[in-house]
Amino acid sequence: MKRMVQSFLIAFSMYSKIPMPRCQWTEENMAYTMCFFPWVGAVIGALTWGFGQLASGWGLDHGFYTVLLLLIPWLVTGGIHLDGLLDTADAMSSWQERERRLEILKDSHAGAFAVITCAVYFLFYFGVYSQMPPSALPVVAVSFMLSRTLSGLAVVTFPKAKKTGTVAAMARGSNDQKIKITLSIYLVLILLVLLWLDWKLGLVCFVTAWLVFWHYHHLAMKYFGGTTGDLAGYFLSLCELFCAFAVTVASLIF
Repeated sequence: MKRMVQSFLIAFSMYSKIPMPRCQWTEENMAYTMCFFPWVGAVIGALTWGFGQLASGWGLDHGFYTVLLLLIPWLVTGGIHLDGLLDTADAMSSWQERERRLEILKDSHAGAFAVITCAVYFLFYFGVYSQMPPSALPVVAVSFMLSRTLSGLAVVTFPKAKKTGTVAAMARGSNDQKIKITLSIYLVLILLVLLWLDWKLGLVCFVTAWLVFWHYHHLAMKYFGGTTGDLAGYFLSLCELFCAFAVTVASLIF
């Protein structure tokens, strides 16, 4: 039980800015961290849905409302996953060999392609939220937990590009079988919730997440020889963006 509590604290300390009691970040204590990682997404989703419910009665300017929606994930996570997206953009845009790409991922400096990617990402996200009908927001809120569930599965199933780093440390200390079972149960429950909210939009969201997951696996294996923490952040950022985009487009069609 103590190890479970420690894993919970580590998950929220590492992947969110929510204040947590201090604990030792040992591989043993990280054993079940991926089981609790999706609950950070649940917090983001709850805040997103809750803000949408409250803001509808406040009469906020639509542009201001949209910006606040964009800021919720950043406020909760501190931008840790966005950093992975930008580092990956620099690495992929370098057109270098695998080892050089991995070095670029570790570089703390932001290149021109990272800056461009950041601007395009938020502009695209702003446009998506601007077009999203209120009825689609609950489905999008669930996508934050869905993306982290798939990301957790990748940590325990994908080969690792490096023997060092956060993802490698998580994988060494984790109980892979129990985590796979737990995250698989999460996926089934998430799918049921999505279908209950709106079976058409829910199905679009779920399928889109898996398509981005397939792209993540392809990119990680072909260009990096495995996954890393930055690549995980790349996947998470794109998964949330494209789930929101697909749901918004689907809501306009259906």
